[in-house]
Amino acid sequence: MSEAPGTARRTERPQSVLFMCGQNSVRSPMAAVLARHLFGRSLYVGSAGVLKGEVDPFVTAAIDEVGLDLSRHRPQTLEELEENEGLAFDLVITLSPDAHHRALELTRTNAIDVEYWPTPDPTLVSGNREQRLDAYRAVRDELEARIRARFRPR
Repeated sequence: MSEAPGTARRTERPQSVLFMCGQNSVRSPMAAVLARHLFGRSLYVGSAGVLKGEVDPFVTAAIDEVGLDLSRHRPQTLEELEENEGLAFDLVITLSPDAHHRALELTRTNAIDVEYWPTPDPTLVSGNREQRLDAYRAVRDELEARIRARFRPR
């Protein structure tokens, strides 16, 4: 019994993963720092965006709360990542629809698996500082749970 193309590796734990969202300023850097923390050197992790966003202070605050540091993160586009590091990833996890469409384009020329994890955009939440920060915390916690489940040793 043969498997459909692109599904064989899904049952195995990839060695490298790229997290991708719209601007590489909220969801993808959060996912990347969490994955690096949880899996260290056993998983190579990158992050990029369809567009280049700006550093978001709410992301920094939400990540600081769990004892991690994103101060050195600088948003980058997929093209910048490709130019600086290349795209030798086993898996691309997309966190927004625009990132998913862009990642699917990569599969035409690269042997990359793509998974879509629809993730709310906390920048769309309004309210006072605490209400907005709660939205970022919720995204952080959701990403951590999904990363733990997806990449735990089998």
